[in-house]
Amino acid sequence: MINKNQKKILASNFIALSVLQSANYLLPLLTIPYLARVLEPDYFGLVAFSTAMTMYFMIITDYGFNLSATRQISLCRDDEEKLSDIFSSVMIIKGCLMLFCLSLLLLIVFSFDMFSQHWELYVASFGMVVGQVLFPIWLFQGMERMRYIAYLNLFSKMFFTLCIFIFVKEKSDYLLVPLLTSLGYMFAGIWSLYFVSKEFNVVFSLQDRHMLKFQLLEGWHVFVSGLAVSLYTVSSIFVLGVFTNSVTVGNFAAAEKIIFALKGLFSPVSQAVYPFLSKAVHDDRSMGIGLIQGMAKFFGLGMFFISSSVFFLAEPIVLVVLGDQYRESILILKVLAFVPTLVVLSNIYGVQAMLNLGYQRDFSKIILKYGVLSILFFLIIVVPFKAVGVSAVILATELLITVSIYLFVKKHVLSK
Repeated sequence: MINKNQKKILASNFIALSVLQSANYLLPLLTIPYLARVLEPDYFGLVAFSTAMTMYFMIITDYGFNLSATRQISLCRDDEEKLSDIFSSVMIIKGCLMLFCLSLLLLIVFSFDMFSQHWELYVASFGMVVGQVLFPIWLFQGMERMRYIAYLNLFSKMFFTLCIFIFVKEKSDYLLVPLLTSLGYMFAGIWSLYFVSKEFNVVFSLQDRHMLKFQLLEGWHVFVSGLAVSLYTVSSIFVLGVFTNSVTVGNFAAAEKIIFALKGLFSPVSQAVYPFLSKAVHDDRSMGIGLIQGMAKFFGLGMFFISSSVFFLAEPIVLVVLGDQYRESILILKVLAFVPTLVVLSNIYGVQAMLNLGYQRDFSKIILKYGVLSILFFLIIVVPFKAVGVSAVILATELLITVSIYLFVKKHVLSK
């Protein structure tokens, strides 16, 4: 059973992560009604396309450390020397990956006319990658002490979100959107490093190749699964941007941002319980599995109710949040409505169960298989059915992944 102190830590981390996710998910959501109207579907789609491209780089630089490094830190949180070694090696790798991504971005932007005509937009968006690299959320998660940086992150991003309302007044101000967002990320990242040094006595030092290799191997399967997830999430906007136009991208991106915010409701729970379940499963396997099953029932039903509400209220939601110009987003939102429910269930049985129980390879195989298939179907369906077809592929992919993960867990975990 969970003791009183563990409940207190979980509650504290959940609140802190809720604040953190409010900054990452809900604050951008607050700008959607405003930006959707100011930028209109074409420029809204252009900004969304650049953000989608940036998300690829964020996945590469994260490299699965938000789970693999979190798990390591949760098991050696009282050893300052080990903490410093983990922190240093992860930051070195993330820094190298960031430089690689920047070089790749510049190569792409200045090699293709499609990108070069808006090169400033892609460069400004890359600041989000820099901020994400600087912000070691995995360290705070592993230490289960999220409150130190949650409120700082919220206040910094609130300030730059407010700046969007103040300075973005017309279409021609579209560059300010990624620029101000990037500044929010970077400011929070820089200050988080100050807290790392002050609160945990973590010291950065160069690491030998054996430690770097170990971290790369530890995070590999999570990285592959994260990259595979991007094949049917981030790639949807990218494929639409290449084969359709910015208006179609804008209508899809507007509906997807609503779904993205709904998925974000579960993120604080997922991040708060992951290090706890990692330790719980390590100490008492049966208790950990019982907690995972309880989570699936409670949060699965809760998100199903929310998804159902979005499906039946799609039209008023779109008209109120986005405006009359986005009527094409109504059907897209209906198709995507149950994606958050599937994501919650696949996270609980996949991330919380499979990863914590040592099935990283099997988890990444499932995600990669359906991620690759989704790309093939995107390419087949995007021209005749455009955004609605792409949305249907996303829903089908999430359903297949969730069912496959559940059947694996039922066979290898629940039946034992």
